[in-house]
Amino acid sequence: MARRSRTVQSRTAAGDAPEAEPSPPPDEPSTVEPGLGFEKWMGFLSSFVAPLTLVTALLFYFGYVSTREFFRYFGVDVDIIGLSTQEFVMRSPGALFIPVMVLMLLAAGAIVGHRVLRRRLGERPRTTQRRVIAAIAWTGIGFLLAGLVSAFLLPILGDWVWGQLLTPLFLALGAGLTAYAASTVRALGGANVSRAVVVLLVLVMVAGTFWSTATVAQWWGLGQARSLASDLSTLPAVVLDTTERLYPGNDDISFQQLGDGSPTEGDAGAAATFGYRYFGLRLLAQGGGRLYLVPDAWSPDASTIVVPYDDVRVRFRFIPDADPPTS
Repeated sequence: MARRSRTVQSRTAAGDAPEAEPSPPPDEPSTVEPGLGFEKWMGFLSSFVAPLTLVTALLFYFGYVSTREFFRYFGVDVDIIGLSTQEFVMRSPGALFIPVMVLMLLAAGAIVGHRVLRRRLGERPRTTQRRVIAAIAWTGIGFLLAGLVSAFLLPILGDWVWGQLLTPLFLALGAGLTAYAASTVRALGGANVSRAVVVLLVLVMVAGTFWSTATVAQWWGLGQARSLASDLSTLPAVVLDTTERLYPGNDDISFQQLGDGSPTEGDAGAAATFGYRYFGLRLLAQGGGRLYLVPDAWSPDASTIVVPYDDVRVRFRFIPDADPPTS
């Protein structure tokens, strides 16, 4: 009996003994927390770009900027044509191809460079880290100052075309570099940079990118207008019958007075209803109950003729292609 009690006591004592704690793992090299790093800011911006309504609004805006510049070249205000939102959106891809591709390539390069730089900085002493971050910060500040100076010079140098693109690019690049340097300092546990400063710099970068993209869209619309003006034969040819005589002020536009005994092309009742027939016109656009016609050849003295085809009893028809495809 005594032997059993000693056995039980020994088992109980063994059971009450605390278990040995596992030995802690060896110290691992500390990793750099991303903090307000590039990936977080990319995720922050993508959370705003993702909604379909915002994407549509951006496409509409850049399509509007491009289309407005296109029609302004021909002396037409795009707002009076009455284009729909869908038409502006459909006109935007051509103006956005180059900016979007450039931004995607820059973003890919920035991601790769960010990861390489963070890995290298984590292996360097504090002195080297501070020098690299200071170099990035001062480079960004330099671009910011250059952008601000350029912004103040734009109203003075009105004919400085490249300034409309360089100004927002300098501001966007400078704000991006400065914000990246500030977020890197926070991630490495250095000086306590205010988060509000980083947020404001990122907003400046986004605004500069938006501004530069709008400038590219504007240039795209102007380039498309100049390309079309060099060869207006791609537009539909129009023969215009009117009740009153027009004065287009262009030698390329000819007219014929109906009912003067000369042979007329078209229906037999045209001479009884209309008094004049005009040739040498091309249809640039139509909308809002109006036709926007341009001459066959664009010149410095050319202008766009706006004809209301509902109220003035205008008749027009398209001339078939002079060189149709052969079967």
